[in-house]
Amino acid sequence: MVEVDFLKHTYTCPFCGREQVYWSSHSSEDVGYYSTWSNDNVPTVARDAEFKFYCFKCNNNACEKVTVIGKGRFTDTVISIVPQYVHKHYPSYIPQQIRNDYEEANMILDKSPKAAATLLRRCLQGMLHDFWNIHEKNLNAEITTLKNKVPTSQWNAIDGLRKIGNIGAHMEQDVDRIVEVDANEAQKLNRLIELLIEKWYIARHDEELLYAEICDISDEKQDQRKRGTE
Repeated sequence: MVEVDFLKHTYTCPFCGREQVYWSSHSSEDVGYYSTWSNDNVPTVARDAEFKFYCFKCNNNACEKVTVIGKGRFTDTVISIVPQYVHKHYPSYIPQQIRNDYEEANMILDKSPKAAATLLRRCLQGMLHDFWNIHEKNLNAEITTLKNKVPTSQWNAIDGLRKIGNIGAHMEQDVDRIVEVDANEAQKLNRLIELLIEKWYIARHDEELLYAEICDISDEKQDQRKRGTE
């Protein structure tokens, strides 16, 4: 869902991730059929279907994409119209397959939470293979191998994701034991994957980048000192 703060009049562009003020020349607002009516006069039967529509154009020159959302005029309901689903855009140093599974899961998060949980399970397995170089006979064995490498609370959540995603991954074995996964639960699994990507890939990349920058500064200072003594 598009992140919008209606009190501060800010939104986060779902395409480039930049937070920005929307109440400007880059945005517009419209309402439904009863737009000219006062709230008290709108028929009760119509209130659930009465939306205010917001159109934002990103003020990032490298993006400038348009986002459209609807907000219930009498409720807190917010729907994403353009784009229909929102996901984080991760850098290319994260393997393509992991990004593909994550993005596909987000496409169906609300429509089919069980299928999304299965894709997030596969996304997790891809990270275990790539980031931790753990390859075992199945995901259960791989997560067991991971146990002493990460904090206990993180490991418990990872194992929980595996268990929730098991139904879709092994349907032929579990056909008589269907376990429902609702959209809210799938959203939490999705946030876990996002957290692991941040803690594993992005934290490592930022750490290595900082180390390299410090080394470059040190080398430059050493060169300056040498040139000063010549």
